Amino acid sequence: MTEASSEQLLRRPVQEIWTSRFQVIALVVLTLIAIIGKFYLPRLLPHTEWLELPLLLTVYFGLMRHSQIQALFFGAFVGLAEDSLAPATLPIGMYGITKTLVGYFAAAVSLRFNVESSVIRVILCLFFYFFHAFFYWVMRRALLAQTIPFDPQETFVHGALNSLIAIPLFLILDKMKVSGPS
Repeated sequence: MTEASSEQLLRRPVQEIWTSRFQVIALVVLTLIAIIGKFYLPRLLPHTEWLELPLLLTVYFGLMRHSQIQALFFGAFVGLAEDSLAPATLPIGMYGITKTLVGYFAAAVSLRFNVESSVIRVILCLFFYFFHAFFYWVMRRALLAQTIPFDPQETFVHGALNSLIAIPLFLILDKMKVSGPS
């Protein structure tokens, strides 16, 4: 073995660790921006309360990391951050629980299916939007005894719109992936 090849073997893990950390840090920063935007964007642009960028980022993280534990913690982080900015009428933990489950199940699905396909991603985003909305509705009814309406048609339309937004968002996030040197 030459000195150049042994030197490359020694440097490679450090560079891969750095790029992996960069990806996670970039995703966390984007997620924080998405969470803040979720609560302030409807004030600037009416009729955008259906936009769920934090959910889409949670789904993306779960699908791309293939680790149920990492996706579970990421979903919990996103959900609790959303809960901290939610109106005072909602207790902390509602979004935390639902986003935790979405992250976990997204990672579980990624272990079974090839999630690189845009069609699969769109279908999964639609499913997880519906799952998130339905489970949130169930928790508010069961845990808080609040009677709130659940309209499956409206949820389906909002899920479809979020799925369409997920296509370019996921492409941008895919482009952000930094591959290590060959």
